[in-house]
Amino acid sequence: RAAELQAQFDLLTGPTPDEYIHWFETHKRSFTLRLTPLSIADGFRNQREALNAAWVFTSATLAVGDCFEHFTGRLGLEEVETAQWDSPFDYASQAVLYVPENLPAPNSPDYTGAVVEAAVPVITASRGRTFLLFTSHRALAEATELLAERMDYPLLVQGDAPRDTLLNRFRTTPNAVLLGTSSFWEGVDVRGDALSCVIIDKLPFASPGDPVLKARIDAMRRQGLNAFMARQLPDAVITLKQGAGRLIRDTTDRGVLMVCDPRLVGKPYGKLFLDSLPPMTRTRKLAVVQRFFALDQRAAG
Repeated sequence: RAAELQAQFDLLTGPTPDEYIHWFETHKRSFTLRLTPLSIADGFRNQREALNAAWVFTSATLAVGDCFEHFTGRLGLEEVETAQWDSPFDYASQAVLYVPENLPAPNSPDYTGAVVEAAVPVITASRGRTFLLFTSHRALAEATELLAERMDYPLLVQGDAPRDTLLNRFRTTPNAVLLGTSSFWEGVDVRGDALSCVIIDKLPFASPGDPVLKARIDAMRRQGLNAFMARQLPDAVITLKQGAGRLIRDTTDRGVLMVCDPRLVGKPYGKLFLDSLPPMTRTRKLAVVQRFFALDQRAAG
């Protein structure tokens, strides 16, 4: 055991191999040293060859648009068969994608305030029952403070309790509003009337300050590749699909997905995001959203 630990220590503290990146995380009373490969393709290929078996990868969020290349390329998969099947959900009638008009650029200092201003009438129309998903803890904290001044619905905020506890409270608290960041974008399943609206503040591009992402971008640029198109954009598309997937979890679910980021409709790459989302009814008009919820409330009696 001691020899194994010494070998790991030498690997972490020695010269960094070209195909790896050294980085560290700091915690309140400790830190963690990490050694991460720039690519897992060779290692995964070796594992597959050693096992000599058939491999099946299945998920609702593997493709970007109709393309699987970003997934197969990163795993070193060649000559693979790919397929997509239609969802059992009738998104056109079950869900609305709402992109509000006249929001400022996402890097504007008053952007989060504008997001909250646009979100309040939607949350009101939904009678709470909303997830607000943020791309940063700073935006989460600012939005929490602003919403607390504007709304009477119960607010459940990431960090106030463990994730599972917050989710259980959300399911059992009428008209609750839950605010979260990355850990709530995937692996969360709330079905039925408890959740009728998902609001996303920004397109979820990873922070360029992330040391692993930065190293991978630098490596791709040295190879003459467009890192934004090959790495950052596909990653953001997949993350948005995961966040959007919190909304419709059953054939009887109905709701509104609100994406506040004006780049979704104002930038050429926004089409790739739109093409990757489920085929919901699309609108930029608040009145359409309010009418959608009003019809639901009348149908419920």
